[in-house]
Amino acid sequence: MLRAVLGAPQRVLKEGRASPQLVLVVVFVALLLDNMLLTVVVPIVPTFLYATEFEEANSSLPTSNPVSPQQALSSASFSTIFSFFDNTTTIVERSATMGSALPTWPPVTEASSAHKNNCLQGTEFLEEENVRVGVLFASKALMQLLVNPFVGPLTNRIGYHIPMFAGFVTMFLSTLMFAFSGTYALLFVARTLQGIGSSFSSVAGLGMLASVYTGDYERGRAMGIALGGLALGVLVGAPFGSVMYEFVGKSAPFLILAFLALLDGVLQLCILQPSKVSPESVKGTPLLTLLKDPYILVAAGSICFANMGVAILEPTLPIWMMQTMCSPEWQLGLAFLPASVSYLIGTNLFGVLANRIGRWLCSLIGMMLVGTSLLCVPLAHNIFGLIGPNAGLGFAIGMVDSSLMPIMGHLVDLRHTSVYGSVYAIADVAFCVGFAIGPSTGGAIVRAIGFPWLMVVIGVINIVYAPLCYFLRSPPATEEKLAILSQDCPMETRMYATQKPTKEFPLGESSDEEADSEE
Repeated sequence: MLRAVLGAPQRVLKEGRASPQLVLVVVFVALLLDNMLLTVVVPIVPTFLYATEFEEANSSLPTSNPVSPQQALSSASFSTIFSFFDNTTTIVERSATMGSALPTWPPVTEASSAHKNNCLQGTEFLEEENVRVGVLFASKALMQLLVNPFVGPLTNRIGYHIPMFAGFVTMFLSTLMFAFSGTYALLFVARTLQGIGSSFSSVAGLGMLASVYTGDYERGRAMGIALGGLALGVLVGAPFGSVMYEFVGKSAPFLILAFLALLDGVLQLCILQPSKVSPESVKGTPLLTLLKDPYILVAAGSICFANMGVAILEPTLPIWMMQTMCSPEWQLGLAFLPASVSYLIGTNLFGVLANRIGRWLCSLIGMMLVGTSLLCVPLAHNIFGLIGPNAGLGFAIGMVDSSLMPIMGHLVDLRHTSVYGSVYAIADVAFCVGFAIGPSTGGAIVRAIGFPWLMVVIGVINIVYAPLCYFLRSPPATEEKLAILSQDCPMETRMYATQKPTKEFPLGESSDEEADSEE
């Protein structure tokens, strides 16, 4: 009796490690936290950098006169409208030029027009800030881009468990660094560290799902749910960050994310076996061979250009709203809410629906819709005008991602060896190229041609690229794969020798022993 009670936790862990559903939960939570950290900084960083540098600029001005109660009252009355452009700017300029003779402040109507002028006075600084904020956001994707080619082959050698846990540890450290960083340099280091952790989590997580769910329908459904975690992270991140930063402080959202990351680490320790090396039984296709496959390149290009649209918006849209709409801080994050909600709907809807109507068709329509939505963004005059274009953009990217992620695994099954680490490293690289090129070049392009023309350029690129998705309609199998598929065998053609016919996920030692006995 006592032995049965003591052995109950071990039985629960053993059953959990054999459950594909719990593996899906682990990947879902990992992608959720990664993308919450990805987007929570979008409304915080421009505001924080402006506030700190504005404060330093004020302290360097020769203000010999103390702040009068009249100044404090007027500054406080308008600071709630927008902390970037409160009347402190006007006060400092007047005190520096007019000495101690400060006039009484005008009535409310005149003060409101002064606030509008203050909004326009920050235009030149914000245009310069576009580039710095864009480089900071792009640093995560650039680092992920450099690390991904090593993570894919690494998962083929040591399995998915250790890289998955390494991603958690790195993300946890990055989150803590974000919470306590007070300079641009430290924020840059934290962002690059996040890129390393994200690379391990994304590649290992998606590869793990592809190895567990071997059927095309089940794999598409699982990928849709996992990408729903990505969408939920994007959905919650920006509004959560803007509200917490406005009312609690900069460190609060990151400390909460660090706590959630700890819970994810405990979940991984229970479900996975991070201390065990479990290489693939079959050697995977080399990364360079996969990169030469034109069908994989077409799918990767679609992922890249579709996500580049929203990647360009992350650093440029909040600053454009500050320039043209004088938007308060909380609106900078809420502007992305329609895109996040529609992305969540799109990934879950087309994770199943795309298998019926054709994944290639969903990706083609999605890219056309991405381009059209981007062309409509500059037409907005307030935050309500952004609801339609951003919602269409998020829904379209959800169509593209939920259709093409399963296609990547299907192409490997059809044309190469059914080992998925490298192909999802390529998919993640495509995603990162979009999020690296977009923010890093978006700020410079905005300074050169303006925000509206930037939207036109990236929108037209998506519309022009969309017809290439037609080639993914029925990709041919290689001659070697055709020979394998044509053999008479009791197994379904989508199941290979590297996969067990049951749905058991070989995470435990007992599973490995059973596999050895069968051989």
